[in-house]
Amino acid sequence: MTLTNFKILTFDVVGTIIDFETGIVNYIQPIAAQAGLSLDDQAIVLAYGKAEGIEHERTPGLPFTDMMAPCYIAMAAELGLPTDNASRDGFRLSIPKWPAFPDSIAALKRLAKHYRLVAMTNSDNWAFGCFAETLNHPFHDKVTAEDVESCKPDPLFFGFARGLQFPHGLRLADYLHVAQSQYHDIGVAQSLGYKTCWIQRRKGLDGYGASPTPQQVTVPDYHFSALIKLADAADSAFAK
Repeated sequence: MTLTNFKILTFDVVGTIIDFETGIVNYIQPIAAQAGLSLDDQAIVLAYGKAEGIEHERTPGLPFTDMMAPCYIAMAAELGLPTDNASRDGFRLSIPKWPAFPDSIAALKRLAKHYRLVAMTNSDNWAFGCFAETLNHPFHDKVTAEDVESCKPDPLFFGFARGLQFPHGLRLADYLHVAQSQYHDIGVAQSLGYKTCWIQRRKGLDGYGASPTPQQVTVPDYHFSALIKLADAADSAFAK
C-alpha cells in the first residue's frame, strides 16, 4: 500500500487541523482568572472531553456546536466557573478565534496537489465556515453534522459523505480518512473499510484531552504526530 493509491483525503477538522484545545483554554482561562480560579490547562481540556462524551450519548445527532452550552455548564460545575448566560453563550461564539495548528495551512496546500480534500466535521455550517476561513479555504467539499443530521462516530455520517462524492467516480479504495480522534473517526472508519491515518496531535501527552475516550485504540494504516509529516510522506511517494 502506498499513498499514491489514494485519490481523496477526508478530514476530521476540529482537533486534527484546528487546535480546539488551545481555543477552549484561551476562552476559559480569562473567565477562570476573573473568578479568582487557578486552573491547569489540562484540567480544562479533560473537563471538556468528559462533558462532550456525555452530550454525545445524550444528544447524538446534534452538531458539537449545539453541545457547547451544556458542555460549558458541566465544565462550570466541575471546575467552579461562573454560570452566567454570557459566559455560557460566549463559549460557542469563541469558535472564530480557535487557531489552526501551525502546520495545517501549509500541509493542506501541499496535499491538495495530490488529492481531493473533503472536510468531515461534527460542526454546523456556521462553524465550518469559520474554520475554512482560518485555514484559507483548502477544501474541495465539506460534510457537516448539520448537513447529515448526525454526528461521527455514526456510520451514517460516512455513508452520506461517500454518497456526496459518488459523482466524482470515487471508490472506497480511493479514500484515506485522516483524523486525530480515535473516538469519533479512526475506529469507525476502519470498521467501515476505510484506510485511516491517525494524526496523533497529543503524542507524548497522557489521555485524550478534549476528545472523549474511545473504548479501544484502533491501529491505523498510517500514523503521524503532525499533518505536515503526512504531506512530507505524500510528496515523497509521488516523487518516485
